[in-house]
Amino acid sequence: MVSWIIFITVVLGILGGMLVFPPSVLPYTDYFIRAGLCFLLFWVGVDIGKSKENFLKLKDYGWRVFFIPAGIVLGSVTAAAAAGRLMGYTFGEAGAVGAGFGWYSLSGVLISDLHSIRLGTVAFLANVSRELMAIILIPLVARKIGFLEAITPGGATAMDTTLPVISRSTGPEITIIAFLTGASLTAVVPVLVPLLLKLSF
Repeated sequence: MVSWIIFITVVLGILGGMLVFPPSVLPYTDYFIRAGLCFLLFWVGVDIGKSKENFLKLKDYGWRVFFIPAGIVLGSVTAAAAAGRLMGYTFGEAGAVGAGFGWYSLSGVLISDLHSIRLGTVAFLANVSRELMAIILIPLVARKIGFLEAITPGGATAMDTTLPVISRSTGPEITIIAFLTGASLTAVVPVLVPLLLKLSF
Protein backbone atom coordinates (compact mmCIF):
# COMPACT_ATOMS: atom_id res chain seq x y z
CA MET A 1 0.00 0.00 0.00
CA VAL A 2 2.83 2.39 0.92
CA SER A 3 4.48 1.80 -2.47
CA TRP A 4 1.32 2.75 -4.30
CA ILE A 5 0.85 5.91 -2.23
CA ILE A 6 4.45 6.95 -2.98
CA PHE A 7 4.06 6.14 -6.68
CA ILE A 8 0.78 8.07 -6.95
CA THR A 9 2.33 11.04 -5.12
CA VAL A 10 5.25 11.15 -7.57
CA VAL A 11 2.88 10.92 -10.56
CA LEU A 12 0.71 13.72 -9.14
CA GLY A 13 3.85 15.82 -8.70
CA ILE A 14 4.84 15.24 -12.32
CA LEU A 15 1.36 16.16 -13.53
CA GLY A 16 1.37 19.22 -11.28
CA GLY A 17 4.68 20.35 -12.74
CA MET A 18 3.41 19.86 -16.28
CA LEU A 19 -0.11 21.26 -15.96
CA VAL A 20 -0.60 23.33 -12.81
CA PHE A 21 2.46 25.15 -11.52
CA PRO A 22 3.97 27.98 -13.61
CA PRO A 23 7.68 27.98 -14.57
CA SER A 24 8.27 30.80 -12.08
CA VAL A 25 7.92 28.23 -9.25
CA LEU A 26 10.93 26.23 -10.49
CA PRO A 27 13.67 28.28 -8.72
CA TYR A 28 11.94 27.65 -5.39
CA THR A 29 11.41 23.89 -5.67
CA ASP A 30 14.77 23.11 -4.02
CA TYR A 31 13.72 25.05 -0.92
CA PHE A 32 10.44 23.14 -0.65
CA ILE A 33 12.24 19.81 -1.16
CA ARG A 34 14.86 20.60 1.50
CA ALA A 35 12.24 21.86 3.96
CA GLY A 36 10.11 18.74 3.47
CA LEU A 37 13.11 16.44 3.72
CA CYS A 38 14.34 18.15 6.90
CA PHE A 39 10.87 17.78 8.41
CA LEU A 40 10.80 14.07 7.61
CA LEU A 41 14.36 13.48 8.84
CA PHE A 42 13.61 15.29 12.11
CA TRP A 43 10.83 12.82 12.92
CA VAL A 44 13.00 9.91 11.82
CA GLY A 45 15.56 11.17 14.34
CA VAL A 46 12.89 11.37 17.04
CA ASP A 47 11.88 7.78 16.29
CA ILE A 48 15.50 6.64 16.56
CA GLY A 49 16.03 8.65 19.75
CA LYS A 50 13.05 6.99 21.44
CA SER A 51 14.62 3.57 20.88
CA LYS A 52 17.90 3.82 22.79
CA GLU A 53 18.19 0.04 22.99
CA ASN A 54 18.79 -0.03 19.24
CA PHE A 55 22.11 1.76 19.69
CA LEU A 56 23.15 -1.06 22.00
CA LYS A 57 22.08 -3.62 19.40
CA LEU A 58 24.22 -1.79 16.83
CA LYS A 59 27.29 -2.50 18.98
CA ASP A 60 26.58 -6.20 18.59
CA TYR A 61 27.07 -5.90 14.83
CA GLY A 62 30.48 -4.23 15.22
CA TRP A 63 32.52 -3.83 12.06
CA ARG A 64 30.28 -6.38 10.28
CA VAL A 65 27.76 -3.59 9.66
CA PHE A 66 30.08 -2.36 6.87
CA PHE A 67 29.44 -5.55 4.89
CA ILE A 68 26.20 -3.89 3.75
CA PRO A 69 27.74 -0.85 2.00
CA ALA A 70 30.55 -3.09 0.68
CA GLY A 71 27.94 -5.39 -0.88
CA ILE A 72 26.10 -2.42 -2.38
CA VAL A 73 29.35 -1.14 -3.91
CA LEU A 74 30.14 -4.54 -5.42
CA GLY A 75 26.60 -5.16 -6.70
CA SER A 76 26.01 -1.67 -8.10
CA VAL A 77 29.32 -1.34 -9.90
CA THR A 78 29.27 -4.90 -11.27
CA ALA A 79 25.66 -4.72 -12.49
CA ALA A 80 26.19 -1.28 -14.07
CA ALA A 81 29.38 -2.46 -15.77
CA ALA A 82 27.66 -5.56 -17.16
CA ALA A 83 24.72 -3.51 -18.50
CA GLY A 84 27.08 -0.85 -19.83
CA ARG A 85 29.12 -3.34 -21.83
CA LEU A 86 25.96 -4.29 -23.71
CA MET A 87 25.55 -0.59 -24.59
CA GLY A 88 29.14 -0.15 -25.77
CA TYR A 89 30.67 1.44 -22.67
CA THR A 90 33.89 0.26 -21.05
CA PHE A 91 33.91 -1.35 -17.60
CA GLY A 92 35.29 1.85 -16.10
CA GLU A 93 32.73 4.15 -17.75
CA ALA A 94 29.70 2.04 -16.86
CA GLY A 95 31.08 1.22 -13.42
CA ALA A 96 31.52 4.92 -12.68
CA VAL A 97 27.84 5.51 -13.51
CA GLY A 98 26.85 2.74 -11.08
CA ALA A 99 29.23 4.16 -8.46
CA GLY A 100 26.97 7.18 -8.12
CA PHE A 101 24.81 4.99 -5.81
CA GLY A 102 21.83 7.29 -6.38
CA TRP A 103 23.72 10.54 -5.70
CA TYR A 104 22.80 12.00 -9.09
CA SER A 105 23.81 15.61 -8.45
CA LEU A 106 27.45 14.81 -7.68
CA SER A 107 27.98 11.83 -9.98
CA GLY A 108 26.52 13.62 -13.01
CA VAL A 109 28.68 16.71 -12.53
CA LEU A 110 31.79 14.73 -11.60
CA ILE A 111 31.61 12.45 -14.64
CA SER A 112 30.84 15.40 -16.94
CA ASP A 113 33.98 17.18 -15.71
CA LEU A 114 36.28 14.15 -15.71
CA HIS A 115 35.01 12.35 -18.82
CA SER A 116 32.24 13.77 -21.01
CA ILE A 117 28.90 15.53 -20.84
CA ARG A 118 27.30 12.55 -22.58
CA LEU A 119 28.37 10.07 -19.91
CA GLY A 120 27.59 12.63 -17.21
CA THR A 121 24.04 12.86 -18.53
CA VAL A 122 23.75 9.07 -18.48
CA ALA A 123 24.98 9.08 -14.87
CA PHE A 124 22.49 11.77 -13.90
CA LEU A 125 19.53 9.94 -15.46
CA ALA A 126 20.60 6.53 -14.15
CA ASN A 127 21.00 7.76 -10.58
CA VAL A 128 17.78 9.81 -10.60
CA SER A 129 16.02 6.66 -11.79
CA ARG A 130 17.66 4.67 -9.00
CA GLU A 131 16.37 7.08 -6.36
CA LEU A 132 12.82 7.07 -7.75
CA MET A 133 12.80 3.28 -8.06
CA ALA A 134 14.19 2.95 -4.53
CA ILE A 135 11.30 4.98 -3.09
CA ILE A 136 8.85 2.57 -4.73
CA LEU A 137 10.81 -0.67 -4.15
CA ILE A 138 11.93 -0.25 -0.52
CA PRO A 139 8.52 -1.10 1.03
CA LEU A 140 8.17 -4.11 -1.28
CA VAL A 141 11.67 -5.40 -0.51
CA ALA A 142 11.11 -4.93 3.24
CA ARG A 143 7.84 -6.87 3.10
CA LYS A 144 8.80 -9.63 0.67
CA ILE A 145 12.56 -10.14 1.21
CA GLY A 146 13.84 -8.59 4.43
CA PHE A 147 14.54 -5.44 6.41
CA LEU A 148 18.31 -5.31 5.89
CA GLU A 149 17.84 -5.93 2.17
CA ALA A 150 15.49 -2.92 2.05
CA ILE A 151 18.49 -0.64 2.62
CA THR A 152 20.20 -1.60 -0.63
CA PRO A 153 17.98 0.09 -3.28
CA GLY A 154 18.57 3.52 -1.71
CA GLY A 155 22.36 3.40 -1.92
CA ALA A 156 23.86 6.73 -0.86
CA THR A 157 20.37 8.21 -0.44
CA ALA A 158 19.74 5.85 2.49
CA MET A 159 21.13 8.61 4.74
CA ASP A 160 18.72 11.29 3.54
CA THR A 161 16.10 11.09 0.77
CA THR A 162 15.07 7.46 1.17
CA LEU A 163 15.73 7.24 4.92
CA PRO A 164 12.12 8.13 5.86
CA VAL A 165 10.84 5.39 3.53
CA ILE A 166 13.25 2.86 5.06
CA SER A 167 12.24 3.95 8.57
CA ARG A 168 8.54 3.56 7.82
CA SER A 169 9.04 0.17 6.16
CA THR A 170 11.41 -1.37 8.73
CA GLY A 171 12.20 -0.02 12.20
CA PRO A 172 14.57 2.15 14.29
CA GLU A 173 17.37 -0.44 14.43
CA ILE A 174 17.45 -0.81 10.63
CA THR A 175 17.13 2.97 10.25
CA ILE A 176 20.39 3.47 12.15
CA ILE A 177 22.15 0.91 9.94
CA ALA A 178 20.64 2.56 6.83
CA PHE A 179 21.99 5.95 7.88
CA LEU A 180 25.49 4.52 8.43
CA THR A 181 25.29 2.71 5.08
CA GLY A 182 24.21 5.85 3.24
CA ALA A 183 26.93 7.92 4.90
CA SER A 184 29.59 5.33 3.99
CA LEU A 185 28.49 5.25 0.35
CA THR A 186 28.31 9.04 0.19
CA ALA A 187 31.94 9.19 1.32
CA VAL A 188 32.96 6.60 -1.29
CA VAL A 189 31.39 8.28 -4.36
CA PRO A 190 33.95 11.12 -4.83
CA VAL A 191 36.80 8.61 -4.58
CA LEU A 192 35.44 5.64 -6.51
CA VAL A 193 34.01 7.47 -9.53
CA PRO A 194 37.35 9.06 -10.61
CA LEU A 195 39.18 5.76 -9.97
CA LEU A 196 36.82 3.80 -12.19
CA LEU A 197 37.00 6.41 -14.97
CA LYS A 198 40.74 5.78 -15.16
CA LEU A 199 40.16 2.15 -16.14
CA SER A 200 40.44 1.62 -19.89
CA PHE A 201 38.88 -1.84 -20.23
